[in-house]
Amino acid sequence: MYKCLLVDDERLARSELKRLLKVHPQCQIIAEAQTGEEALQCLADNQIDLVFLDIQMPGLTGLQLAVHIPAQTQFIFCTAFNSFALDAFELNAVDYLLKPITSERLAKAIQKLRPTDQSACPHYLAEQHGILLKFGEKQRVVKLNEINRFESIGNHAAVYTPYGKSFIHSSLAKIEKKLDPQFFFKASRADIVRIAAISHIEPAMAEGSLLAVLEDGQQVDVSRRQAVLLKQQFSLL
Repeated sequence: MYKCLLVDDERLARSELKRLLKVHPQCQIIAEAQTGEEALQCLADNQIDLVFLDIQMPGLTGLQLAVHIPAQTQFIFCTAFNSFALDAFELNAVDYLLKPITSERLAKAIQKLRPTDQSACPHYLAEQHGILLKFGEKQRVVKLNEINRFESIGNHAAVYTPYGKSFIHSSLAKIEKKLDPQFFFKASRADIVRIAAISHIEPAMAEGSLLAVLEDGQQVDVSRRQAVLLKQQFSLL
């Protein structure tokens, strides 16, 4: 049984999806949301196993929302736009359905779902967790709360610390799964920064995007998609 959340700003789209899901009794709809902000509240208030979400919505887009969906919660995009498929799968979406959704295509998406595990929870590394990094000829154990930034460089990642810059053989996507989003923020496809290391935020050249300036002086581009979420990190509301 999958406890489902439907996220779409169009009521008719949600109604059509509910109709299609009637032949899939394993999908139990327990909540609906018209906006990404409403969806975040639903995720906080309920045990959700599966999210069906639109991409183009007022406020938070579906792609922005997906970043904050808990690791154990699966999600399927349902959209009229085919241009975001690559972004969707980079976020580990189960599937990407184009509207109008057919019953056959929905059935194939549901077949891709992994079994639910009600005891599952994200296993984030603790702030004090140390990783062994090489600096020149020396190796040093550096704690996560000392790392300011992870930068994607091909199939490696550069790690920026007070002791200098090092490299690890891992993709940014794999690293992100281990980092607690309370302490680390994915600024773009290429960068993850430690939130406490951000000194201030400035407008960037590209409209809608931001520049996060870290305490060590590094400047990290924040994509337009993530800019709204970064501002929320520092909001009192």
